[in-house]
Amino acid sequence: MIFGNTSRNGNRSIIIKCEAVGESSPTVVYKGLYGPWTVEDSDIREVILYRSGLVTSAASFVIAASDAFLPNDSLLSDIIKQNLDLLYTLGACGLGLSLVLIHIYVTEIKRSLQALWVLGVLGSFVVYTTLAQPSGENLVQYVVNNPMAVWFIGPLFAALTGLVFKEGLCYGKLEAGILTFIIPAVLLGHLAGLMDDGVKLSLLASWMALFVIFAGRKFTQPIKDDIGDKSIFMFNSLPEEEKKAWVEKFEQQKFSQGP
Repeated sequence: MIFGNTSRNGNRSIIIKCEAVGESSPTVVYKGLYGPWTVEDSDIREVILYRSGLVTSAASFVIAASDAFLPNDSLLSDIIKQNLDLLYTLGACGLGLSLVLIHIYVTEIKRSLQALWVLGVLGSFVVYTTLAQPSGENLVQYVVNNPMAVWFIGPLFAALTGLVFKEGLCYGKLEAGILTFIIPAVLLGHLAGLMDDGVKLSLLASWMALFVIFAGRKFTQPIKDDIGDKSIFMFNSLPEEEKKAWVEKFEQQKFSQGP
């Protein structure tokens, strides 16, 4: 067994390499705020699903939004128009999956984003069943033609804005930071009627491009980045009595080590 110190993105870690006959499997142990932790197979699956949800959401949005730039009489435009509700549903589901799996230290913030998603989904369902469908339109077309419907679907995109804001803040992703402003600008501009079609199309095109870059670049990050400090989540999952016992033990160790 070989131990060695290493440094990744400023986090201290230890590489433990266990060697057996015909087998070698290095394991990196990271030093967290509440103790050491490792990346397990379940963590990898969660991160991949989280990123896949973002890709699904981005792909669905880009395909649906591309209809705004296609000739109305084109075959591709007709195909997209016929499947706008499906694309909207896939995008919402992908975002929902990512919001379930996203790692945020403050549980209340995560729950707030999830609550916004639920409100947006419910609002979308209400608009579709009571307004869009009776008028013979799909949901997206109805919102385009009736800006006031943004009040109902808006929370869904507010949840998306919160997610990209978190990504931009935590990882310094420029595209995520710009999306934080573009998403509400497009929706509020459409709602208020203060933007002409040219401005809205320009912002929409920027949204499409940045969303693709954002989702694609997630797969260039190390898995551990999307996990964060796993020891914090492990600590938060403990019962209150165990948390108290751990804090007391930590304080005793800190006192015994001295300044």
